[in-house]
Amino acid sequence: MQTAGETLADVRARPSRLSALSGAAYSGMFVCGLMCAVLGALLPLLSRRLTFSLGETGTLFLVMNFSMLVSSLVLGVAMDRFGMKAPLAAGSLSVAAALFMLARAGEFAMLLPAVVCLGIGGGALNGGTNTLVADLHLEPRRKSSALNLLGVFFGFGALFLPLSLGTLLTHAGVDGLLYGTAILCAAAGCFALMLRYPAPKQPTKLPLAEMRRYARTPMVLTMAFLLFFESGNEFVLGGYFTTFLTRSLSVSVQSASYALAALWFSMMLARVVLSRLLLRFNGHAVILVCGLFAATGAALVGLSGGVFPAVAGIVLAGLALAGVFPTTLGIAGSEFRDHSGTVFGILFTVSLMGGMLMPWVSGQLAQQWGVRWVFALAATNFLAVVVMNELTRRIRSRKTAKLPINAE
Repeated sequence: MQTAGETLADVRARPSRLSALSGAAYSGMFVCGLMCAVLGALLPLLSRRLTFSLGETGTLFLVMNFSMLVSSLVLGVAMDRFGMKAPLAAGSLSVAAALFMLARAGEFAMLLPAVVCLGIGGGALNGGTNTLVADLHLEPRRKSSALNLLGVFFGFGALFLPLSLGTLLTHAGVDGLLYGTAILCAAAGCFALMLRYPAPKQPTKLPLAEMRRYARTPMVLTMAFLLFFESGNEFVLGGYFTTFLTRSLSVSVQSASYALAALWFSMMLARVVLSRLLLRFNGHAVILVCGLFAATGAALVGLSGGVFPAVAGIVLAGLALAGVFPTTLGIAGSEFRDHSGTVFGILFTVSLMGGMLMPWVSGQLAQQWGVRWVFALAATNFLAVVVMNELTRRIRSRKTAKLPINAE
């Protein structure tokens, strides 16, 4: 049970409580990373067993990310009103159920309810873990630092299937791998269920009016569209890189899964480093550099004629894009502390529109023009991230300039 009246300040003052809640966020983000990587890692195998096309691959991502979008939109205001236990616990359990359904699927249509559960669970975990960690840290740079550290556990989850695929396929098969992973996700959900959480920030009513107001705020809009392009690219790169290697460069499924692991490992490594650097450097400068290098990496993959330059490009893209999402959330959490769940809900909703639409567009591009064009789209999206970041920086600068001289 949640302790009535326990505030975030109370939790911050108790290291044991802070560690326990951080642990729940880390385990939830591990499951979220696993959920985001599962389709990219297993689609080549599932498409052979169930026989579906690249266009239908895009449909799976569309359905999954639409489910994430709806989940994020609802949970944004719900977390401010009711707290964060439900999204962290139910999110992991929903992903566990989805993995069980994937193992049981005998035809393409049976994959659709599974990806709906994946999306609902992933949306709950993405919103719940990021909002909880942002709330647990007060100072702006520490928020960005802590959110990047949280992203490291996303990397652990995303690496789990690609790295274990070759070994576990031999010993347990696809179904055994999915069942075992489902048990791991269910354990994370049970752990989150046992903990006590801070009291809701808006305990008397759903902050629907605030959601409408913030949805029209220029700074929220620029950050939302920044994450629209970034989130779309995470799903595009993670979802289509193995397909590019197996279809365009004739790489085996097992080898492609190890190459995909390079993307998630590079993201994880970058977030470890950024969790320290962001205590010293300006968040907007970090996003600018990340966007430019990520665009270069995506372009290198699309232009590559061999495995080595393709892997080099995906590693560069992973290293660079890693800091964009958590650093942007750190900025948003600092600007909108009292309604962080509501604002994060808006940001996640718009970002997941990118996650929903970009993989679908990529599937159509790949079907008509070839998989290489997917990475040209990704490079363009990263340049759009750079533009949105600059607009956000200018809006914040104007807002700061209007504050009274003695304002904190």
